[in-house]
Amino acid sequence: MRRKLAAGNWKMNGTAASLAELETLKSLLPANAPDVVICPPAPLLFRASEAARDTGIQIGAQDCHMQDSGAFTGDISAAMIADTGATHVIVGHSERRAAHDEHDRDVRKKATAAWAAGLTAIICIGEALEDREADNTLDIIAGQLAGSLPDHVSAANTVIAYEPIWAIGTGKIPTLEQIVEVHDFVRSKIVTRFGADTGDMIPLLYGGSVKPDNAATIFEAANVDGALVGGASLKAADFAPIITALANS
Repeated sequence: MRRKLAAGNWKMNGTAASLAELETLKSLLPANAPDVVICPPAPLLFRASEAARDTGIQIGAQDCHMQDSGAFTGDISAAMIADTGATHVIVGHSERRAAHDEHDRDVRKKATAAWAAGLTAIICIGEALEDREADNTLDIIAGQLAGSLPDHVSAANTVIAYEPIWAIGTGKIPTLEQIVEVHDFVRSKIVTRFGADTGDMIPLLYGGSVKPDNAATIFEAANVDGALVGGASLKAADFAPIITALANS
């Protein structure tokens, strides 16, 4: 069976005091909890890894540079992330693609760098509102999959997160049918490219205004293996019900 994963992206939110939420979250996790990853801002990575020790919660970063080291002021490498004790890194988030002009080729290189450092890459894909309205969603997704996924993908080193850009932080939710359509399409594409043994085992996450009151419905889809959650992951009381819904799906 594919592993289930609930990942929380804190984005540019939180200070050291916010790490108390990890202990609270631990106390709220169900006995059958899926994998849980919290991705705090980079300055908190080391302290988050220490705070999460022995809790069953893993820590991830929100981005990494494609190079191991060099004159890249303000950037952090995958090796530096791994050195903090983190195990995952998000690459290709739509906010990085838009605000930092990142392209599929950049995401591909970052995923490769993540693997080299022993990290699991959470590779994000998703269409803009104009693509959805023009009925170009599957073409956009196919292109992002082809360009962003390196050749040596495995279920051990890769998670794919579908995040319709128009649904992130907006409160707008695709219909279950729309989510199913994209997730089934992604599954078919990665099975075709990487073979059934690999493609059937890579977790596919849904992201985009996932909340406690809609999570159970979203997790009904056969090819939705978890969620990449933004604002609702900042507070344990909001994130825990989503994790429980996933555990019970």
